[in-house]
Amino acid sequence: MSDVQVFHHQAMATHFQVRLAGPDPAYAAQTAQAAFTLADGLEAQLSRFRTGSDISRIARLAPGESLRVSEAVFACLEIAWRMELATRGAFSATAAALPSQGAAPQWTLLPEKSSVRCDRGRVEFDLGAIGKGFALDRMAELLREWDWPAFLLNAGGSSILAGDAPSGRAGWSCGLGEDNASVRYWLTKVSLSGSGLAVKGKHIVDPRTGRSARRENRAWALCDSAAESDALSTACMVWAETERVEILAAEKSWRVFLEEGGGVRSFGNRPLPPLAL
Repeated sequence: MSDVQVFHHQAMATHFQVRLAGPDPAYAAQTAQAAFTLADGLEAQLSRFRTGSDISRIARLAPGESLRVSEAVFACLEIAWRMELATRGAFSATAAALPSQGAAPQWTLLPEKSSVRCDRGRVEFDLGAIGKGFALDRMAELLREWDWPAFLLNAGGSSILAGDAPSGRAGWSCGLGEDNASVRYWLTKVSLSGSGLAVKGKHIVDPRTGRSARRENRAWALCDSAAESDALSTACMVWAETERVEILAAEKSWRVFLEEGGGVRSFGNRPLPPLAL
């Protein structure tokens, strides 16, 4: 696709890529730079490694104390809390706190004050992948505001968010896994995220037990938003089969892919996107 401009940027300890389909390279470069600037600003707010970030400040709260946070941080934590409930705790933004605390910390969102309250323990958030997914979602909003609806956003190869299809195409050709993956789909207006142990080892734990992920093989999730698909792919790594069946039966906009027996099996109510042959 000769009319697709590709741009690269490092943020959130990963490699971001923006692909923009359109005839104006100069405007594409300006648009991509604005999206990368947004990602940098979100990293400053969401990173637990930035001393002055809201996330670091939340970790210093004593039980009963609360902190007013930025709109972006509150919105990201709302998604994290919703996904924790929807996955029955298989995803949790405070999973990183387990090694240093005897029990999971407890926290409450206070919408009327745009605040987070510490209820028990130290609320150590590690937004990790969901933060990168949230950044992709906000970048997509910016691209549409700049009248650039045909895009593909990529964060580290594990999180992909597709906008409108390029002109003359059925969508963006995206695979399950590496660029040369044999299973590929045409994606439009959807996010695909993957989780696995190959790159970082056994870094995924079940937040409910503190034990390592049940799955050894990779999992992918297809959702409306990148923050949602990132959280869901993580949950797939720790779910028992019965949990997966029950939860996916209740969710109409989710589909997951599990690597099993040398192949990939798909589950969920969301229709499969068309195969990119």
